[in-house]
Amino acid sequence: MRRRTLLTGIAAGLVTAGTAPAFAAGRRTLHVRPGDSVQRAVDAVERPGGTIVVHPGTYREVVAVPADKAELTIRGATGDPRDAVIVYDNANGTKKPDGTTYGTAGSATFTSAAPGLTVRDLTLANDWLRADHPDITGTQAVAAYTFGDRTHFDNVRLLAHQDTLFVDTTAPDAFDRQYFSRCRIEGDVDFVFGRATAVFDHCHFHTLPRDVAFTPKGMVFAPSTARANPHGILAVRSRITSGAQNGAYKLARPWVPSYETTAWPSLVVRDTWIGPGIDPVAPYTNMRDAYPWQSMRFHEYADCGPGAVITVPENRPQLTPEEARTHTRRTYLGDWCPGA
Repeated sequence: MRRRTLLTGIAAGLVTAGTAPAFAAGRRTLHVRPGDSVQRAVDAVERPGGTIVVHPGTYREVVAVPADKAELTIRGATGDPRDAVIVYDNANGTKKPDGTTYGTAGSATFTSAAPGLTVRDLTLANDWLRADHPDITGTQAVAAYTFGDRTHFDNVRLLAHQDTLFVDTTAPDAFDRQYFSRCRIEGDVDFVFGRATAVFDHCHFHTLPRDVAFTPKGMVFAPSTARANPHGILAVRSRITSGAQNGAYKLARPWVPSYETTAWPSLVVRDTWIGPGIDPVAPYTNMRDAYPWQSMRFHEYADCGPGAVITVPENRPQLTPEEARTHTRRTYLGDWCPGA
């Protein structure tokens, strides 16, 4: 299997991690161009706020935004997320120089712990492929790992295969909020997962073809919401399409981590078009039989499309109109209004 093409806009060529762009004293906007390094631009930010503008190119590097870079904006220069691509190829089982492995979170191309982060008009990708590494069994390869409160991704492409987007929190008892608007998220196994309060508004989820003989070939969501958190993952006014055959994918399965067995995963998919790639008869499955999906907080409301047809009602728990009023962007994000 060949590495898929991630760059389809006007940019061309490969940019490796290079030098830090020039950063004048007191300047609030930093421009990153081919030959520069996005990470070094992040490192150059000395106080909260500011903007990093990433110009067209493919930047092959790992980028980490620490917690002290609060209220930072990282955006593509053209407004087309295809033009500026940050990509790398670590997986869970990839070995570090010291012989240990990265693990799932450590495999991320882009990581942020910063509160108030805004990312827009970019592509964040992990182009590691199972077929290229048959010796590696830890095949999770994360494109973005986010765990800061008030994280906002707008018009961002998130591309990988297994575990594309890890929406986490700073601590098990923290209910950090994340908002994804107009994003495209691609993957195959559990490719949107974690315990954050995460709202996906007008997003496009796309399941990839997968060359395996078994079904399901994968799942879109795998929430691991803390039991005390009333809000987990919410997908609203979105759409789910597939590059695989009809019914090959499940909508979700619950993730109860071995390090947090009190988790009570929560997922609501509402007002969303669900394509034929999702199994309409049994859209949910278990990750482990000890934690059946029926005991979790999985609900739908006012969905449409061939993958949303209700044929076995007990397999598709629905919210009542009254319950649906408590599962909105406003109720999940509280006093935070992204973009305000």
